[in-house]
Amino acid sequence: MHRPTPPRPALLAAALALATVTVGVVWTVAAPPADAAVVSLQDVVPAPASVQPAAGVTFTVTAGTGIQSESADVGNALAALLRPSTGFALPVTVGSGTPAGGIALLLSGADASVGAEGYQLDVTASLLTIRAQTAAGLYHGIQTLRQLLPPAVEARTVQSGPWTVAGGRIIDRPRYAYRGAMLDVSRHFFGVDVVKRYIDEIAQYKMNVLHLHLSDDQGWRIVVDAWPRLATVGGSTQVGGGAGGYYTKAQYTDLVAYAAARHITVVPEIDMPGHTNAALASYAELNCNGVAPAPYTGTEVGFSSLCVAKEVTYTFVQQVLNELAAITPGAYLHVGGDEAHSTPEADYRTFMNRVQPFVGAAGKTVMGWHQIGQADHTAGRVAQYWGTTTSDADLSSAVAKGDKVLLSPANKTYLDMKYTNATPLGLTWAGLIEVQTAYNWDPATYLPGVPAASVLGVEAPLWTETIRTMADIEFMAFPRLPALAELAWSPQSARNWDTFKVRLGAQGPRWTVQGINYYRSPQVPWGTLPSASPSVSRSVSPSASPSPSASPSRSPSTSPSTSPSTSPSASSSASPSTSPSASSPPAGVLANGGFETGSLAPWTGSRCSVVSTPVRSGTKALAGDVTAGDTAQCQQTVAVQPNRTYRLTGYVRGSYVYIGATGTGVNASTWTPGTGNAYAPLTVTFTTGATTTSVTVFVHGWYGQPSYYADDFTLTLV
Repeated sequence: MHRPTPPRPALLAAALALATVTVGVVWTVAAPPADAAVVSLQDVVPAPASVQPAAGVTFTVTAGTGIQSESADVGNALAALLRPSTGFALPVTVGSGTPAGGIALLLSGADASVGAEGYQLDVTASLLTIRAQTAAGLYHGIQTLRQLLPPAVEARTVQSGPWTVAGGRIIDRPRYAYRGAMLDVSRHFFGVDVVKRYIDEIAQYKMNVLHLHLSDDQGWRIVVDAWPRLATVGGSTQVGGGAGGYYTKAQYTDLVAYAAARHITVVPEIDMPGHTNAALASYAELNCNGVAPAPYTGTEVGFSSLCVAKEVTYTFVQQVLNELAAITPGAYLHVGGDEAHSTPEADYRTFMNRVQPFVGAAGKTVMGWHQIGQADHTAGRVAQYWGTTTSDADLSSAVAKGDKVLLSPANKTYLDMKYTNATPLGLTWAGLIEVQTAYNWDPATYLPGVPAASVLGVEAPLWTETIRTMADIEFMAFPRLPALAELAWSPQSARNWDTFKVRLGAQGPRWTVQGINYYRSPQVPWGTLPSASPSVSRSVSPSASPSPSASPSRSPSTSPSTSPSTSPSASSSASPSTSPSASSPPAGVLANGGFETGSLAPWTGSRCSVVSTPVRSGTKALAGDVTAGDTAQCQQTVAVQPNRTYRLTGYVRGSYVYIGATGTGVNASTWTPGTGNAYAPLTVTFTTGATTTSVTVFVHGWYGQPSYYADDFTLTLV
């Protein structure tokens, strides 16, 4: 799905520039109050099919509210969402019938139009009822309910409320049955916790499919018992030469179950016959010449191919698909089929016509990128369109044969495309995709040669050549993913850019509370948390030198030196929490942060040294001698406190210089494309987990760039 591109450094979001105090800081953060204003029923994303407000009517969740649900799972999911922020017990009772008050989740009585995934929400002064025909419909209904409550409901600590919902009725149903997001875990590998967080994020916007791109030239990410070296060799690296990784079958099964609990189906993809270098590097016999190539860590495409003439190829494919089908309860197996430039056209058709029946024999339905239209049709097949034009011969062939079409036009839905030329992450080969570009098209009419009845749905792929972390994923997905979710869910008659951008802007405070690292598009009028949230007091020792005043709020604001339209901001991945009291020891002190001792210790690392020039202050600084195979990473392990937020600041000089911190539950970094012949500050904030007792603070350059310099590092408890 990518045109050849030169390698780019894996970039992470730049942090919020908050006031920096280098010593003696004690911060206390008060719990943010809930918004006083009641959210309108019409402010939901995706836009509901029908809204009937009831003027002057509200329902308030109180300490006495209970939840009655005909689906125990959905009832418990709602309680788990509401309990941390409200502090209420919210007991769940499983049963039918309409209670006199509280919250009711019922599998009867919904308007007939809601179908299998829709819902009806009724709000009176004493009773809030969600009705649906299925548990999936109830689950989508509670996603609407969470948006009708104040943003502070997303906090994981007790907030002050009130928890009031506007009165009226919503009748809602999806436009398309398939509403998906794709995550490429092959170019860069992402662990189970990252994928689960992404599942939670897409579920909020009623998406119901997660497509996992499990194999590519750079990495194979799933264990196959019959071919174990696929994971141990094919999964051993990634773009840029990192360690890579793979999912065990137990981990994959856990992900599938986690998604299913949120009414999301996992569609696994094994791309073939191209994009297969990881497999070819794992097993020499899969190559026509019998020689295994080296693992690949670049970003070119179209150079690899399974050997169509070898029978072992088909044994391999069938065994892989059978094992994957056995642990995938969903209907589809995605077989890729794109950019097979090294496979002759006749061989491509031969290969696809051999392997497609394997999918059916495993009890699944074929899905593939739209080039699969060159091959014979199989029952129920879905062609995923990723082109940048409104017509394509392969797609036309697929539709003529009876394929359904999943729309992922790269110039509209590819979340790895830059927002603007200044976006530090992403690529540009399919064009720049600002939020309005992602939103302003109609799936039913986008491809003139494809009947509306042939459109199965919409999917938003995120390819990860430049994406390394959860913060990177979030910055590229938000706010475009909710925009695309509305295309897939809402009726075209309910969609309008001018009203959508206002509704989208109101999601900003919610994402801030959730710690979602989103792009503050200048096209959107972003809301903010109440000015009193959070309130911050600080005591500074006489020797401290605070930087120029900046807002310490976690609301979506940036320092004057950071443009909100071009730079990611690193929100914490954890919910806001209360800072330690003044009696807590300020764990997180860096030793030799200015390198004035004349030696590295306690810093360690390859190709790092202490130099006398150029320095920012004092007489010494760090130099990193970067080579084509070494980023010259220098690091120090520091004791930290669990469940605390820290700010790492360092001054760097050079091109593509990174600073960051890693540890249990922590993976944060930021970078600069270049500072010229001067030192410039880099700052990143991160929040430790419940079991985090230490982090490794690091600075490094990028392969093949000139040497970098660093000085004056501080790690501050926020």
